[in-house]
Amino acid sequence: MSSEMIQLLVLAGIAVFLILRLKNVLGSREGFEKPPLPMPGQKDPAAEARKGFEVIDGGPDRDITDHVPEDSSAADALGKMKAAEPSFNVGEFLGGAKGAYEMILMAFESGDIDDIAPFLSKEVFETFQEVIDLRKKEGITVDANFVGVREMTLLDASFDEATKEGELKIRFVGELTSVVRDSAGDIIEGNLNEVKRQKDIWSFERVMGSDNPNWQLVATGE
Repeated sequence: MSSEMIQLLVLAGIAVFLILRLKNVLGSREGFEKPPLPMPGQKDPAAEARKGFEVIDGGPDRDITDHVPEDSSAADALGKMKAAEPSFNVGEFLGGAKGAYEMILMAFESGDIDDIAPFLSKEVFETFQEVIDLRKKEGITVDANFVGVREMTLLDASFDEATKEGELKIRFVGELTSVVRDSAGDIIEGNLNEVKRQKDIWSFERVMGSDNPNWQLVATGE
């Protein structure tokens, strides 16, 4: 077997390893949640929490039930999150999360995540950086273009009444084109003319009612 063929097989093996690692990490804009605003005639948060996700007129809160089942634990958690922070809006959060998904995903693909560090938990940042460092060590780069988010679903929500921490789990199906290049710039994986789907389940967390408007990505997977 020629030395060129051996080199090609080694590079292909490295690419497969990185792709599998990327799948484990990610799956198959600044402050994207608006900061809290003072509300005239604000209700007592404890009283509102007891109401769950029911609005004042006694009907279900469509901002919640449009995204999760009315009688679910997720709906109850979202209601308590709204009670702790009346300006919180589920629809607006999801719109921001959609933009954050593109921003974080593409920062990871480009290998520069310093600017998005405030939006990542310490554990997620370190995991991302580990994969980026491995790519650099092997001389491998990723050239990616984001096409858009095809699907986005709010899978679950939870709220810790003691710490006021709210967590939302979202499933994204994104579309992008990407290629993996070796140290010589040759493509060893992918096709920039082929749009592929990227499936991820991300969990975002934030202390409701805090002065910091930013949600952090605390878990990733497929």
